[in-house]
Amino acid sequence: MNWIQHVGKLQAGETIKFRPKGPSMSGKVESGQLCTVAPYGESPPELGDIVMCKVQGSFYLHLIKAINGDKYQIGNNRGHINGWTSRNCIYGKCVKVEN
Repeated sequence: MNWIQHVGKLQAGETIKFRPKGPSMSGKVESGQLCTVAPYGESPPELGDIVMCKVQGSFYLHLIKAINGDKYQIGNNRGHINGWTSRNCIYGKCVKVEN
């Protein structure tokens, strides 16, 4: 399943599970761990949430690092900042991480 399919399911109100690869979230999500991501619905994203989102055309499962009004700064757990995005580009919240 690809990112577009994941986003489509979240937008349809479904909770998804997948295993992201890579070291960018090490310490919070290790490469290959099973992540459960639930749609946000109407609840606002919060600082520190691990979110499935799109920033500048790329999809991520990364952290909300800062909030400025209706903009959310997205970054990984290794100090890199991806950029700012809007609420409509945040599709779901990671609610469980397991092996």
